[in-house]
Amino acid sequence: MLISEGLANDKNSAPKPGFLSILAWLLICISSFTVTAAQPRQTIHALYIPLADHYAGIVAYERYRNQMVHADFQIEQMKNWDLLRAYFQDGQADMAFVMSPLAMDMFSVRPKFRWIGLMHRDGSAMAINDLLNDQIDLASLRADRKPGKSLAQALIVNYQNGGRPTEIGMPHLLATHSVVLYRYLKQQGVSLTLIPNRPAPVLLIPVAPSKSPAFIKGLSNRAQPAAFVQSLPWADVVETGGYGHVAWYSKDVMPWPEGHVECIVLAQDQAIEQKFAATQEVMRYIQQAGRDIETARNQGGAELEKIIQIIRKHIPAHTHDAILASLDPNLRVINYNYLNVDKGGLKQIMDFAIEGGIISSTIDIDSFADQRFGTDSGATPNLESPTEKQSTTTTQSSLTSQPETKGGSRGSY
Repeated sequence: MLISEGLANDKNSAPKPGFLSILAWLLICISSFTVTAAQPRQTIHALYIPLADHYAGIVAYERYRNQMVHADFQIEQMKNWDLLRAYFQDGQADMAFVMSPLAMDMFSVRPKFRWIGLMHRDGSAMAINDLLNDQIDLASLRADRKPGKSLAQALIVNYQNGGRPTEIGMPHLLATHSVVLYRYLKQQGVSLTLIPNRPAPVLLIPVAPSKSPAFIKGLSNRAQPAAFVQSLPWADVVETGGYGHVAWYSKDVMPWPEGHVECIVLAQDQAIEQKFAATQEVMRYIQQAGRDIETARNQGGAELEKIIQIIRKHIPAHTHDAILASLDPNLRVINYNYLNVDKGGLKQIMDFAIEGGIISSTIDIDSFADQRFGTDSGATPNLESPTEKQSTTTTQSSLTSQPETKGGSRGSY
């Protein structure tokens, strides 16, 4: 073949301009898809306490973590509130589920995080031992047990006769439970103290939630009146175990539309700024998990058993019967509906906490709350922040150097 003929054939076989344009467009699309697909999910490391208050976080982790697009959701169980506070305020987690008075106190000390939603509404109860139960007329059905005068009068009588206050265990002194008990006692004309040796019929003492059954047993063995106010299911644990009695539920002491505020969801400012979509996605799935729990409790049967299995996988100390009692759809003493920020509900808790001397200063609730994370209608929110729209760079989690914490636990009592 002549050189001229080869050149002519090459010229005839050259790609047409239209083909080159299409090829270039396809290469750009493939390149863009590869970059997008390679974007790693951002770690959202959340701290929780083994309580019914935090069941929605556990269910969200088990059911939805693999469906999350933006978030690599990790949960870590903390054994007490002071440990949780220390880890969160030290920046070792992106998110934490915290009792509202404790959260407000944390914010007044270090306002580097925001309140982005609720974990539940209502959800605590007062349990008493047999010695106190023998002094009052307690209704046989738990649904009929209301915060009346007889228990308050028994506390006064025991103080007058014995010269010492009845010790009532709280998960933490800066607990919603302390606020609820303060309001109950105030309505009955009974005072309390958080300081030993200060005269009052009731002394609040911190008792880790899982230690509260042993606390009530120990005082009972010494023939002393005993009680605690704890999150569910611990009051149900002592009643179903036969060594204590539910006296009342917090929903009847602290009435509020849809249920009073108790545990709330906190997110670090850094996580909100750098991992907005991931943080919002986790909050959305926590709310979905709350709806799952509500659906299961109403349906009962296999659906409820699935929820119980999930819970007991992470919190085996919560017995099957106690979880059933806590999620009783007829009692509805805890609920997982309407988990958006509720400023009025938080102000109710703050006002009573200040009045009762449980927290020392108010906070600016408007500054504390970030309302961008709610999904009232259940619709999927926009999962892009303004800063993420401007850049395709994914910020790596500050916790990537931390040990694996998926479904783990830390600390001891």
